[in-house]
Amino acid sequence: MLPTLNSHITRLLSSLVTSTFIIEKQPPQVMKTNTRFTATVRLLVGGKLNVNMTPPQVRVSIISEAQANALLKNDQMNKGEQSGEILNNTGTMEYHQGTRQLSVNFRNMQLRKIKRAEKKGTESVMDEKFSLLFQSQFSVGGGELVFQVWTLSLPVVVIVHGNQEPHAWATVSWDNAFAEQGRIPFTVPEKVPWPQIADMLDSKFKSATGRGLTDDNLKFLAGKAFRSPQVQDFNNMYLSWSQFCKEPLTERNFTFWEWFFAVMKVTREHLRQPWNDGSIMGFVGRRQAEEMLKNSKSGTFLLRFSDSELGGVTIAWMYEDTTKAGDQRDVFMLQPFTSKAFAIRPLADVIADLKYLLFLYPNIPKEQAFGKYYTPIGEQQPSINGYVKPHLITHVPGWPGARSMDSYPNTPQPMYPMHDGGMGDPPSVSSNPSDCVSTMPYNDTDYPDILDNLPDTDFTDINLDFLQTNFMKPQ
Repeated sequence: MLPTLNSHITRLLSSLVTSTFIIEKQPPQVMKTNTRFTATVRLLVGGKLNVNMTPPQVRVSIISEAQANALLKNDQMNKGEQSGEILNNTGTMEYHQGTRQLSVNFRNMQLRKIKRAEKKGTESVMDEKFSLLFQSQFSVGGGELVFQVWTLSLPVVVIVHGNQEPHAWATVSWDNAFAEQGRIPFTVPEKVPWPQIADMLDSKFKSATGRGLTDDNLKFLAGKAFRSPQVQDFNNMYLSWSQFCKEPLTERNFTFWEWFFAVMKVTREHLRQPWNDGSIMGFVGRRQAEEMLKNSKSGTFLLRFSDSELGGVTIAWMYEDTTKAGDQRDVFMLQPFTSKAFAIRPLADVIADLKYLLFLYPNIPKEQAFGKYYTPIGEQQPSINGYVKPHLITHVPGWPGARSMDSYPNTPQPMYPMHDGGMGDPPSVSSNPSDCVSTMPYNDTDYPDILDNLPDTDFTDINLDFLQTNFMKPQ
C-alpha cells in the first residue's frame, strides 16, 4: 500500500502547489507597446514548504489565445514559443518576514514588440486577445520533488496608439463581464441579454466616476444601443457584440461603446463632483430635454451628453424674450463642450458666466447646485514679466440680452456688435472656446479708450499679446 499512498500524496501535493502559484496584481488588460507596466506573483505555500531557502526565479512571456488554449490542453508549451518580446521579464521571488509571503514584483516590464495572428472577416487588432504567462520551477524536500508551475493572466489587448484604446476596452469589458467559468480561452458569447449588459455598464460607470446609473439612464442607453428609443421593455432583448462596438449608431460615424466610453471619460476627468451630486442629468435625448424644459420658467437649464459629439456636454435651457409680444419662449442648446473646453474653463465656471442660466431643472437655484464648485477670483497681481494676468470668461456671441448680462461687473464690453434679439431657432448656440471664451484683464478702468476704439471684428482676430505689449500697462 505504501507506494500507492505515496503516489496519491504526491499528486495531492502537486495539485496544491501548482494551484497556489497566483497573480496577486494583474498586468494592465489594455497594454500599449513600449510602455512600462507592473505585475506581482505569489506562491501561497512558499513559506510553509521552505521554498524561500532557495528562492525560485519567475519568467514572464506573452502568448496568443491559440497558444493559451494549447497550454491548457497539454499542460506544456513548445520551448521558446511566444507572441512577443517583453523587456525585464525575469525576477527572483523574495520572502517577506513580516507577512511571511513569498512573491516577486515586476516593476519595470515593457512590451517591446508583438506578433499578431491573421485577421478574419471584420476582426481588428483590438479584438485579438493575449495573455501573460508566468512560469517558475523549484524543488522541495531536499530536491526530492521538483515542481514546474505556471499561471496565466487575465486576457490582455495590445495597442500601439491611444486612439485604439476605446475598442480595446470594449473587448476587455465584454470578456470580463460575460466569460464563463472553465471556458476555452478566450471564448465569449456573441449575444448577451440586455440586463447583463446594463449591469456591466453600471459597474463600469460607477467604478470610473463614483456614481452608477439609474433605471432611466439605463433605459436611455438601451434605446441607443438597440437603435430603438421607442421600445419600452428591453429585458428580453439580446445585444450582439457587433451592435455593442462594431456597427455605427444611426446617422453617426461612431459606435455605441465609443459614445459611452467618451461620456465616461469626460465625466471622470471633468464632471465627477457634479455628477455625484446628481446635478448632471446626462443621459437624456434632445427631444426629451426640450419636452422637459418647455413648460419650465425662463432660465431653467439642464446638462445632457451630446448625441453627435463624442464626449460632448451641452447645456439646454429655456429662454423667454420679454421684450417682444406674443409667445417668445424657446429651448436653446449650446454647442457641446468637450474635455478641451473644460481644461480651459471648468463646467461650474461656465455656468456662472452665463447669467441667463438661473435654475437647474426642475427648480434648483444654480448657486445652490454649482456655487461650491466656482473658482474663486483672487486679487489681480502683475506677473514678474510686467503683464497683467488675464481672466477667462465664457461668452456667447450674439445672444439676446447678453449686453446687460455681463459675467462679472468689471468685464469689458465685447469687441463686436451683438446681433438683434430676434434670433431664429438654431440647432445650437456656438460655444467653441474661440467664440465664447474671452481673455480680458479683471478691470477695464486702467485702459479707458483702447477697447472702445477697436474696429468691429471677430474677437479671435485680435492679438492679445500685441494689445498687452503696446497698450496695457500693469496695474
